[in-house]
Amino acid sequence: MRKQYAFLAAGCLTVGLMAALGSAQMDKASKPSPAAKASCALADGKTITVDYSSPRAKGRKIFGGLVPYGEVWRAGANEATTFVTTADLMVGGTHVPAGKYTIFAIPNKDKWTLVISKKTGEWGIPYPGASEDLSRIDMKASTLPSTVENFTIAFDKTGSGCTLRMDWETTRASVDISKM
Repeated sequence: MRKQYAFLAAGCLTVGLMAALGSAQMDKASKPSPAAKASCALADGKTITVDYSSPRAKGRKIFGGLVPYGEVWRAGANEATTFVTTADLMVGGTHVPAGKYTIFAIPNKDKWTLVISKKTGEWGIPYPGASEDLSRIDMKASTLPSTVENFTIAFDKTGSGCTLRMDWETTRASVDISKM
């Protein structure tokens, strides 16, 4: 009789765990700012990967509103946006050694600044401070022809590397990246 109860208890536990895991997966997919990833394949099998959360505009004024001009922004939502490179890079003319970093941005109307922080593992805010910066790099800002609802980080392949771009609302910020 004890074996039957033990077997029944184990079965109930298994079904409960499966239901909990399935629910957790559905919750991730239905998040207001779901997880997203961008990557660029470089020569010799080297890569750059950015993991971030992608918030939605939902009719809000984004830059100069929800995201103030001239202030450090976490470049996404939820967890900190990570930037991992397996190669030494030149990012907008600045040397970035292979490694794992957190990236932030400082948006302005006419130009942005990409902040590459040495501090990793934190939540998206607060910004850990300039003492943790590896570098601050100028980004080009331009106006998109149509509105982008979902904040998007992507890479466009170029001859010598790729261009990192951040698109949201009607703004695109970009910086060229090449392998050293």
